Amino acid sequence: MARKRMRRLLSAIADVEVVAECTSGEQALSELDERDVDVAFLDIRMAGASGLEVSEAAVELGVEVVFTTAHPEHAVVAFEQGAADYLLKPVEAERLAAAVARVRERLSRAAAPRSESLDRVALEVRGELRLVDPGDVSHAVHDGQLVTVWVGAESILTELSLSELERKLPSGSFERVHRRALVNLRFVERLSPMASGGYRATLRGGHEVPVSRQAARALRRRLGIR
Repeated sequence: MARKRMRRLLSAIADVEVVAECTSGEQALSELDERDVDVAFLDIRMAGASGLEVSEAAVELGVEVVFTTAHPEHAVVAFEQGAADYLLKPVEAERLAAAVARVRERLSRAAAPRSESLDRVALEVRGELRLVDPGDVSHAVHDGQLVTVWVGAESILTELSLSELERKLPSGSFERVHRRALVNLRFVERLSPMASGGYRATLRGGHEVPVSRQAARALRRRLGIR
């Protein structure tokens, strides 16, 4: 009943398309991996993985999160994770519309061109700041705990999330090719098709990075490949 009501309320908002409904946290995580979505509406208590666990993965992917829940006590943690809004049930149409408007604004800000004139990017490394030239960064990969950034032949573990790093780097040179990987387009030397519909990208220096099926088309377009 709750999901049906949410679908009805969301469908009444202009330019909102519901692409999936999930009955568990694991299913939500799978859908986030498989689909290109703008926002996930989550409850706190879900079968399997909790809403907060799903939210953490969603934010790392650059997906906006709105909680709709009967549990107000988790709001602080949700906002610390980067949630766009936190709605208490029963959700009213006007309040939901306001949350969607907030998501649109955040997505618009995220899509705004980032400065291409940054001389160096600051990486948080064990409480210190390491300054690197963005042009020397070949790629970055999230291993589930920390993000490893490759600068020349050196790998640097940073406390920044992949999304935070992506926001710091010039958008004209970098592309998010997987929920766990970011590459400098100038370092891509070869794309090898995978059975999943994605690619394995081989970079200058021999490093290999997975390209998800969802990101493959955008990467081909950025590289001028039809």
